Amino acid sequence: MRYLMLATRFAAACTATRLLAKCHGNVTTLPSLGGYLDSISATVVNASNKFNFCNVTAQYAHPGSNDTIHVYLYLPMENWNGRFLATGGGGYRMKTNDSDMMVNVEKGYAAMTTDGGNWRTSKSSESWALLGPGNINFELLTNYAGAVLEDCTSIGKTITTELYGKAPTFSYWNGCSTSGRQGLMLAQRFPKLYDGIMAASPAVNWAKLMVAMYWPHFVMNQLGVYPTPCEFDAIKAAALEACDALDGVKDGVISYPENCLFDPREVVGRPISCGNTSTVISDEAATIAYKTWLGPQTSQGSSLWYGLSLDTPLSEFVGDCSEQGCRGIPVFMASEWVRLWVKKGDPNFNITNMTYADYEAIFRYSSEAYGPIISTDNPDLSSFREAGGKMITWHGMADPQTIPEGTTDYYERVLRLDPKAPDFYRYFKAPGVWHCGGGPGPSPKTAFDALVAWVEEGVIPDELPASITTANIEKKTKLCPYPLVSVYKGGSSLQESSYVCEDRSSSNKRVCIF
Repeated sequence: MRYLMLATRFAAACTATRLLAKCHGNVTTLPSLGGYLDSISATVVNASNKFNFCNVTAQYAHPGSNDTIHVYLYLPMENWNGRFLATGGGGYRMKTNDSDMMVNVEKGYAAMTTDGGNWRTSKSSESWALLGPGNINFELLTNYAGAVLEDCTSIGKTITTELYGKAPTFSYWNGCSTSGRQGLMLAQRFPKLYDGIMAASPAVNWAKLMVAMYWPHFVMNQLGVYPTPCEFDAIKAAALEACDALDGVKDGVISYPENCLFDPREVVGRPISCGNTSTVISDEAATIAYKTWLGPQTSQGSSLWYGLSLDTPLSEFVGDCSEQGCRGIPVFMASEWVRLWVKKGDPNFNITNMTYADYEAIFRYSSEAYGPIISTDNPDLSSFREAGGKMITWHGMADPQTIPEGTTDYYERVLRLDPKAPDFYRYFKAPGVWHCGGGPGPSPKTAFDALVAWVEEGVIPDELPASITTANIEKKTKLCPYPLVSVYKGGSSLQESSYVCEDRSSSNKRVCIF
């Protein structure tokens, strides 16, 4: 054992020495790209006196394009675990945060991200969506959609191999939201690049999702009413009162929303307290909640897309309240998508004045014009399966942004095409969890570890441990691979052993016409 420890330390020291010597811009071997490499810079960075890493930035561009793309690598000087780990961004930004890169490199990963040619740090697309009036920046949109991921991964792996003297043993993608959608893009279009992909809360079905995310505000605009947050909170509380215990545990979470028959219009007129003011639940607030849960519809009442869960925090959609009323606060990605990408910055377009006919036309145009570029909704994962890849998706069912049932819709289409898809791709619903985490529901904090175990050890994730701590009390449960759900079987509701995975598939499926 002593000799093994000495050999391990010697190997680590040799790796660190080699990396120190190679941590400069003179990388000799570069991949064949659909572009040309402008420059590479590399410096040794000491991270708060905890560890050193080689900070590499490679810059390249595509011939005939105006893009300048950066690939960022953080390579641990010592204790590299032999794995390559890439991560994407959030909002309309492709690059992850530096803090996330630091977490990954501290764990021993060769960490990579890219800006996709968009150097801006904002998650907004206001500054780059349009090249001029009515002129869409398709070049950056295509990069953002995921077209650059192949080149960036090749560059990242090549530099990693050059500096360490050996190729990564395993390659992973770990993403949520925009980065989760990019993970699906990798599985669909570049199936051989990564051994394991975490695609959590993905913004899948993008071209439909972005317009659907604006639906609650469209409804409020139609009514000309923006209820107080406490009205929405009171409606959510009433929904919980009606449906929280359907799973046998009263925990502030609606685990089986498809079985919840609560109608918010039944509580119109119920007295509530809003701070120091007494009021009642208005008909308008109930109507907005009802239509938001139903999801986008045509003027004839046909469903266009899915709605939000009954325990989604609708109060996020209003704010800045005064005696004159409240203001709607739409998800910025949705309003930007409609204004800038669909309507192309038309100065005569007022998003608050949309009619049902306008909304339906925008929904259809978005899907037709942008679906092939960015929707990332191809259910054919056969090439990823044949490459031996493994993928996990989990999605918080109380997510107020990336509509959870859109992810369910995608996974069901994958299953229809390949009933054996769970052999390499599994989907887990997380009741009560918000966007990428948070909320009153237990979240799967070790989901990525489960992916690594599946890839490297063949440990099939038949469940994902999930937990939440409230008032210093920890609740442990499990998330189950779809279509199974976690069922309480008695005992302490705080213990994971009190839950089992069972198939309680509901026939309450909504059919969308588009």
